[in-house]
Amino acid sequence: MSEERTIKYSTDDLPAKGRTRRNAPEGPEDLGPDFWANARIVMPDAPKEPVTIRIDGDVLAFFKEQGKGYQTRMNAVLRSYYEAARKTGH
Repeated sequence: MSEERTIKYSTDDLPAKGRTRRNAPEGPEDLGPDFWANARIVMPDAPKEPVTIRIDGDVLAFFKEQGKGYQTRMNAVLRSYYEAARKTGH
């Protein structure tokens, strides 16, 4: 990711920008106070493919209830499954 495409926010700015949920769970306590100091969001560079897909209504509602970016979250779940299956050879 190029530096000019990187937008930096403080953790105080994020809720105001709508970038995190106020009810989001806390991370593990053993991460330590320095963990987030250098953390950055890394988006895959691969282009997305537009598709038509049939999703169970309750599953779609679950993702949409979480707000903007539901398709990105659905993709992240699918990617996680894909990567886990690829590691085990399935």
